[in-house]
Amino acid sequence: MKTTATPDAPAPRPANRTGTKSRRGFAAMSPETQRRIASEGGKASHASGRGHRFTAEEARDAGRKGGLVSRRPARNAAAA
Repeated sequence: MKTTATPDAPAPRPANRTGTKSRRGFAAMSPETQRRIASEGGKASHASGRGHRFTAEEARDAGRKGGLVSRRPARNAAAA
């Protein structure tokens, strides 16, 4: 006996939905709205005492460390 889907049954979802996702959350908001909400989060973080602002010296030191790491030679996996 062969069964068929009823007309009101939902169609099966395709396995690969590339390019068919709807925009949700921040992606659906205008850039101005995203900026306003992100700004509120930053202000709340600083107001609660959890926010941090880098001093010029801290920023310089962090940049120096990042530059040193990016200039290291890559390890050769075959030699290991």
